[in-house]
Amino acid sequence: MAASTVAPHAELTPEERQSVFRTLKSPRLLKTEILAGLVVALALIPEAIAFSLIAGVDPRIGLFASFTMAVSIAFLGGRPAMISAATAATALVIAPLVESHGLNYFIAAVILAGVFQVIMGVIGVAKVMRFIPRSVMVGFVNALAILIFTSQFPDLIDVPWLVYPLVALGLVVIYLLPRITKIVPAPLVSIVLLTVLAVVFALNVPTVGDKGELPQSIPSLFIPDVPFTMETFQIIAPYALGMAAVGLLESLMTAKLVDDVTDTRSGKVRESWGQGVANVISGFFGGMGGCAMVGQTMINVKASGARTRISTFMAGVFVLFLAVALGDIVAMIPMASLVAVMIFVSVATFDWHSIKPSTLKMMPKSETTVMLITVIATVWTHNLAIGVGLGVLTAFVLFARRVAHLATVERRIEQHFGEEIAKYEVIGELFFASSNDLYTQFNYAEDPDHIVIDMYGSHVWDASTVASLDAITEKYSKYGKHVEISGLNTASQALHDRMTGNLGAGH
Repeated sequence: MAASTVAPHAELTPEERQSVFRTLKSPRLLKTEILAGLVVALALIPEAIAFSLIAGVDPRIGLFASFTMAVSIAFLGGRPAMISAATAATALVIAPLVESHGLNYFIAAVILAGVFQVIMGVIGVAKVMRFIPRSVMVGFVNALAILIFTSQFPDLIDVPWLVYPLVALGLVVIYLLPRITKIVPAPLVSIVLLTVLAVVFALNVPTVGDKGELPQSIPSLFIPDVPFTMETFQIIAPYALGMAAVGLLESLMTAKLVDDVTDTRSGKVRESWGQGVANVISGFFGGMGGCAMVGQTMINVKASGARTRISTFMAGVFVLFLAVALGDIVAMIPMASLVAVMIFVSVATFDWHSIKPSTLKMMPKSETTVMLITVIATVWTHNLAIGVGLGVLTAFVLFARRVAHLATVERRIEQHFGEEIAKYEVIGELFFASSNDLYTQFNYAEDPDHIVIDMYGSHVWDASTVASLDAITEKYSKYGKHVEISGLNTASQALHDRMTGNLGAGH
């Protein structure tokens, strides 16, 4: 018999493992993807119902969104194996529309949010990811792990005591089964085992069915019944823009996290407009839209070992199939089994290395500060955009403060052909933060009539620095002294020549 052309799992590179065609040729890899999709779907259903309740809409709105988002992004997205579905982050942003204007305006806002995301993707908003420091990324990951864990509290507080041993048993299965076999994902085995126990022994514990009624039919085309006017646009645009920004940020951050986990690269621009198109599709099928989900993505990638678009596609298909065709069976799944899976995901997601005493001792205090602010802000507000925004802002401020002290000015008096000259050597990167103090480092009254400012060891980055140099020159001219600026590199010279004398008074 001819040898298989598909390399064993262990011999595949991370990029090869992402290949859909290679996976389709390997029954073992295909089984991993399909079962991973099933596990994700089982976790998605109760969350989609819960997010629907948060938004104030019928549970089927969230379930239809999870189906359409997952299936669409499987083809359109730039990050294989990442799960997109209805999320609390986006639901919270546009939820007020349901109460104030009704479901039709809500769905219209979802569609408009998708259009905004497509525009953002086309103009390259994804490129701003390069400005997010590692410390913010670590804080983002840790905050998400904490939020995933704390989001399980409603299913752990004021519940029958049997819930606790079931959760403990589920965790034991999830952690120990992989040591025996990895043929079937441990989270799936845990869910099935706990469901069988709950049904066979008629255990009185909360189930998926308690979260809300599952749909009885598949989604159909839905056109929002709203006036196509500027007034409608003014009503839904602020909500749509907020949803687009939050959803895109969470999706791009999740994509970066999966890149790190899988040692592969994703297409951030494609992911940006792909999220937009998926939201438009979701809206036109009566869904509430959404974005990437870190918890479910970690179930897919870390807990289940999926790496391709197949798992994302199957997750969407299974959500619809389980909710519609097998709704009665899915309704019997104890919430304890899903809580166990999410606790495992939260523990696996948290970057424990980042809080080790040795790591904290080694890291600069500014880096640790940025991480902590990101974590605290995200957990406190339950808003990833606010947490990441504050983290990035803090990082920029601390960086500017640090760089501001890197520019130095050294003064010496020299004799040139019998003429006394004050020579100032400026060293460092000059921008608004570091050049603001430049004006104060010259001895205007005491210097001789000829001053040379040597810029060979520096670089001029912005108008603030040019304005400072103009102010210095003007100050010396009031004393009747001549200033010569020399040593500028080509880029700095071009910027200085273009802007000098055209900025008004610098001080």
